[in-house]
Amino acid sequence: MIAQVRPSQLAAWLDSVRGHGTPVVLDVREPSELRTASIQADGFELITIPMGVIPPRLSELDPEQPIACLCHHGARSMQVAAFLKARGFKHVANIAGGINAWSAEVDPRIPRY
Repeated sequence: MIAQVRPSQLAAWLDSVRGHGTPVVLDVREPSELRTASIQADGFELITIPMGVIPPRLSELDPEQPIACLCHHGARSMQVAAFLKARGFKHVANIAGGINAWSAEVDPRIPRY
């Protein structure tokens, strides 16, 4: 089962997994989306790898490190979270609602698109 974490709950999830390594937020949106709206790392490492190139770039991620996946609304990030979990990543979450919810719940300065 993959944890579904709302952006407003992310800090608590990050704290709960810190004992397993520095948490990562993996933004799987496309470069054009990142130019439109992006988050800033705050208490986590931010890695951006578009969903379509996760498989060939999988070696850039540490299966022991906690990873919360982020996309626009949460569908692509859920697919990536499931992909990671199936490949032995132990501490994986999906940021439910994506950056759209992040703008509504955490930082309204982030543009919604």
